[in-house]
Amino acid sequence: MSPKILVVDDEPNIREVVELYLQREGYDVQVAADGGAALAAIEQQLPDLIVLDLMLPVLGGKQITRILREGEVDVPIIMLTAKGEETDRVSGLELGADDYITKPFSPKELVARVKAVLRRAGAKPQTEPRAPITAGQVSANPTTRQVLKNGREITLTAKEFDLLWFLMSHPGQVFSRDQLLNNVWGFDFYGDASTVTVHVRRLREKLENEPTKPEYILTVWGVGYKFAADHPQ
Repeated sequence: MSPKILVVDDEPNIREVVELYLQREGYDVQVAADGGAALAAIEQQLPDLIVLDLMLPVLGGKQITRILREGEVDVPIIMLTAKGEETDRVSGLELGADDYITKPFSPKELVARVKAVLRRAGAKPQTEPRAPITAGQVSANPTTRQVLKNGREITLTAKEFDLLWFLMSHPGQVFSRDQLLNNVWGFDFYGDASTVTVHVRRLREKLENEPTKPEYILTVWGVGYKFAADHPQ
């Protein structure tokens, strides 16, 4: 069956053009003009991907993203933003959006991003089961995608878990932001390196005792980040 894509935008021209280009690629496309209609469509049938405008009537794109992620709905989201909305774009990524594209955009570029995000979302997991990793007070289980700190569950978005797991799997090894983009988001990710910075900050807020003085996810100035080889007990 063709992947189902929900396009949410209050501008009719954008909805029509995006719908046309995606349908040409064989996708099953549904459209919504506001946040309320979008949530109703999602409740009726969960799409494989959502193209979501940031600024919407009734409920904005950030609110919809928050509702979905807090409800542990990991459907991929590509956020549409205006040039002057950098702060909102970053907060959208923090909430769990998978990618973003700035208006005005090329419909062909959007189609390429949709393909890339769906490809990453549909990537086959490793065939061999991976054992949980415990580092100090933090443990992560790749099978259940559960993270515990001192026995208390920490709620992470799908991409936050992927980033944490990758770093924990390579303790002490330093990765640049571009390397993390390649390994966690995929080589065809279109976002910029600030995406990594955003997700690292969010992980620190959730995992560190003092986020401004991290003990697990460390910054190596001028290079990138690493997961500490030694951890607080």
